[in-house]
Amino acid sequence: MTKRDYYEVLEVTKTASADEIKKAYRKKAIQYHPDKNPGDKEAEEKFKEAAEAYDVLSDADKRARYDQFGHAGVSGAAGNGGPFGGFGGQGISMDDIFSMFGDIFGGHMGGGFGGFSGFGGGGTQQRRFRGSDLRVKVRLTLKEIATGVEKKFKLKKYVPCGHCHGSGAEGSGGSETCPTCNGSGSVIRNQQTILGTMQTRTTCSTCQGEGKVTKNKCKECMGEGIVHSEEVVSVQIPKGVMEGMQLSMQGKGNAGKHNGVAGDLLIQVEEEPHTDLIRDENDLIYNLLLGFPTAALGGTVEIPTIDGKAKVKIDPGTQPGKVLRLRGKGLPSINGYGTGDLKVNVSIYVPETLSKEEKKTLEKLVVSDNFQPNVSVKEKIFRKFKSLFE
Repeated sequence: MTKRDYYEVLEVTKTASADEIKKAYRKKAIQYHPDKNPGDKEAEEKFKEAAEAYDVLSDADKRARYDQFGHAGVSGAAGNGGPFGGFGGQGISMDDIFSMFGDIFGGHMGGGFGGFSGFGGGGTQQRRFRGSDLRVKVRLTLKEIATGVEKKFKLKKYVPCGHCHGSGAEGSGGSETCPTCNGSGSVIRNQQTILGTMQTRTTCSTCQGEGKVTKNKCKECMGEGIVHSEEVVSVQIPKGVMEGMQLSMQGKGNAGKHNGVAGDLLIQVEEEPHTDLIRDENDLIYNLLLGFPTAALGGTVEIPTIDGKAKVKIDPGTQPGKVLRLRGKGLPSINGYGTGDLKVNVSIYVPETLSKEEKKTLEKLVVSDNFQPNVSVKEKIFRKFKSLFE
């Protein structure tokens, strides 16, 4: 299914401020909140869609990539998934949304839907830990960029503890409600002032906001619920990616403590320089150096392409600065909007030294009017040269 534009989802303009985006998301979240629309699957999907849009547009870096590359700039493949679908299509749960964006709901985070009345500020405030993101670099050739490629990364990362299954508790010890905050994850303090009673809410220091404490800590992970390990992750790099683009693989970063939300794997794209071709957006440029006889008489030359070679016809009288265009021989668009071209920029080779026979031949040609550049050719070459600096 085609994804909707994130600005359209939140009903804001592309120039909207961070505060306007936050207010728009809060409005959508209230409208489609599961407690307000029990059993309504369409409302639940719209709630998730709004959260996905806010996740991107509320982050300056993600928003910049989205504005430049569209959905492909913040997901693993053009038109497929996003930070909530990831490369592997792993969806995000409703609890994860509340955990990540609980502050939008007036302080309500995770632990179920938190109650629709929570938008006013009451109720529980349980916290779920989120694992940190991992960052890797991938170096790609132009051929790999043109076709897309699968890359495997061996990552050293935190994973859920296999002994306690991520709970942090030993055996059947499990966890119990925090005696300090009674499971709310926060502590309310009242203070008398000259203006009356002031009430403040802070994260519970006993349970760190989780609302529960571990009775018997796991001996393998020391109660953290995570251990250090290695994992091989396969990533499908979409075709058309560019130098500096950052791809995101949701949920493949470090695991969160106590079965929390896993971080993301961020892949930074780097391009390997090609020996003959230069990239210009989706186009490729090749500088062709022609000998004078070929330029004057015409002929056929071979030029390199991404996947081999191509023969190009040279017309008689080809001038330096002329650009030959091979349609569709460039790179595909990251958003799937066609393919660029291969532009062949013609230069003429002038020999630095001449034999006596060659020199005599050229001296005979100097007096020929046909070998004197006319005004139109001069102007044409000058315009092309000038355009290089505009």
